[in-house]
Amino acid sequence: MTTTTAAVLVPLLPFLGAVAGLLLGRRAPGFVRPLAVLPTLAAAGLAVLVAVRQGGGAGGGTAPLTAATRLADTGSVPVDLALQIDGFAALVAVLVAVVACCVQIYSTGYLRDDPRYPSYAALVSLFTAAMLLVVYSDDLIVLLVGWEIMGICSYFLVGHYWETAAARSASLKAFLVTKLGDVPFLIGIFALAGDTGTFRISEIHTRLTSETAGMPLDHPTLIALLLLAGVAGKSAQFPLHTWLPDAMAGPTPVSALIHAATMVAAGVYVVARLLPVFASSAAALAVLAVMAAVTMVGSALAALAQDDIKRVLAYSTVGQLGYMTGALAVDDRGAAVFHLITHGAFKALLFLGAGVMIHAAGSNSLAAMSRMSGLAQRIPDAFWTMTVALLALAAIPPFAGFFSKEAVLGAAEHAATGHTSGVPEGVGWTVLLAGLLTALLTAGYAARLWLLAFRGQGEPAPDHGKQPVAMNVVLWALFLPTAALGLAYGTLPDWFDGESLTPTLTTSVLGTGLALGGALVMYGAWRHSSARARRVPLGAVAAHPEAADAVSEAEAIATHEAAYGSIAGAVDPADPGRLLLGPLHRHAAVGFHLDAVYSALFVRPVRAAARLVRFLDREVVETYVRGAGGAPRLLGAAVRRAQTGNVQTYLGALLAGSLVLAVAAVLVAAGA
Repeated sequence: MTTTTAAVLVPLLPFLGAVAGLLLGRRAPGFVRPLAVLPTLAAAGLAVLVAVRQGGGAGGGTAPLTAATRLADTGSVPVDLALQIDGFAALVAVLVAVVACCVQIYSTGYLRDDPRYPSYAALVSLFTAAMLLVVYSDDLIVLLVGWEIMGICSYFLVGHYWETAAARSASLKAFLVTKLGDVPFLIGIFALAGDTGTFRISEIHTRLTSETAGMPLDHPTLIALLLLAGVAGKSAQFPLHTWLPDAMAGPTPVSALIHAATMVAAGVYVVARLLPVFASSAAALAVLAVMAAVTMVGSALAALAQDDIKRVLAYSTVGQLGYMTGALAVDDRGAAVFHLITHGAFKALLFLGAGVMIHAAGSNSLAAMSRMSGLAQRIPDAFWTMTVALLALAAIPPFAGFFSKEAVLGAAEHAATGHTSGVPEGVGWTVLLAGLLTALLTAGYAARLWLLAFRGQGEPAPDHGKQPVAMNVVLWALFLPTAALGLAYGTLPDWFDGESLTPTLTTSVLGTGLALGGALVMYGAWRHSSARARRVPLGAVAAHPEAADAVSEAEAIATHEAAYGSIAGAVDPADPGRLLLGPLHRHAAVGFHLDAVYSALFVRPVRAAARLVRFLDREVVETYVRGAGGAPRLLGAAVRRAQTGNVQTYLGALLAGSLVLAVAAVLVAAGA
């Protein structure tokens, strides 16, 4: 099998598995799980094969793999079904395929009793195929097809528990907010093709970076900002990040897939592929840096105030994506993709481990978990693997998150000291300072999650028995890259642009020191507030102890708001996050009221305009329509009254009319 054939099969196999799953789901339910797992597993194997054969992409001396066939000759800028596989694409495809395979295997246990599992599994396969198409595609229009397929898949998967109001509203919100960014993204693609004369990403990159064929864009800032709007929507960056925390109303495996390897990774990956476009405009880099800084710090503060364990992880994802966009703002896509890959591993592990915790505790509330003891002993596999994943999230060495986050901070320091050409020093300082502050906050909310979930005091956690083997196997499979992937920092530059990813001394000491400080401060606050937990009992979110994992989660989502008043944060005075944030807590718990701002600026005016249009349509337009139909009807009624059928009446009317005409004629003649 040639490398090109293997590369084509990587996105094709999950797509065929999705089609077969949709067709056979009801007729042959026994084939659903094999059709969900085997094509994705084969795609993961082929993705690894392609990566091994590429052997490091252009950075390692191997030319990128390219292949193309003309899809549509538009007459101006043709559309090609093209692929290009360099080191970035090869490794990101491995991440996507492996995480998707883990999610499918995990789902066979997690959703084993779900009646809608066949459609769920097919949509996950389609989701995976669309992301792999985005990763391998060398044509922006074909990439856009995969981009939009992911959007519609997210709508259906986030709304999987459509019986709950939270899932219905979250799926609609995710679809609309991401589409809001997709419109300028599409315009930006057309504007970029108009300036460069091609939709091919490799040709755009060559034209903008080659010393001999380099050509500046006519509208670099406009194009970059238009593309950035779509990226902000897909990758949940400020101000279009509000859909991602609400999307936690979907099944936990879907959350793992969206956060670790597909939808939110797509925006960062596209900017990495088109980074020369953004580097052409210092203003665009500045906007990217400010967006990353606000996203990092704001999401970390919001994560400190969340009670729902999945919302903590969701805001964590938003912040980690801010690190990636910060690396792109300082023109280092190697550091950005390195963090994308390591984050995909440990964030998938965190979400899948959270699914085990939700089922074991019968709740998704950290406040409820903090009031039960022995949860770590009930789920030892999830406890140990999540502990390491949280250490990786907090960037504690030697785990993967430390090396990739330090690569980002090192790139920011390099730009801040004026050693990165084309990047303003202010951009570097913005990313560096925000990144260091976020390192402090990240370690704080990671420690808070661990302490509240695994060091609770109170009634013993319910014993639901052991989790399915498939779920625990997946946790340990993701444990390996979470623990050791960062050690590849010396090899990965050969796969990327050749820039060093080795941690620098200054940022390593500062970042690790701040992380340890944040964890210690949180521990002290927890010790201070834990005594209150025994004095302030909270009712647990009720989930049936004998139900399957997915059923427990659906019940927890449906009853969370009723039990605690708000899905954003329980009113728990024993919460160390509430103690540390103080008056800021109530604002951080609701995402700093950004949804309320959007409601006031956009939702209410649109609804008011809709009511006005409805009034004008019913009371004005329909009045004319009713009048146009009513006048002939009245005239017809009047004429119908004259048709009595009485001959004498007709003769009398005829004579009267003749008399009137005769008198009128005489009067006219006399006047003449």
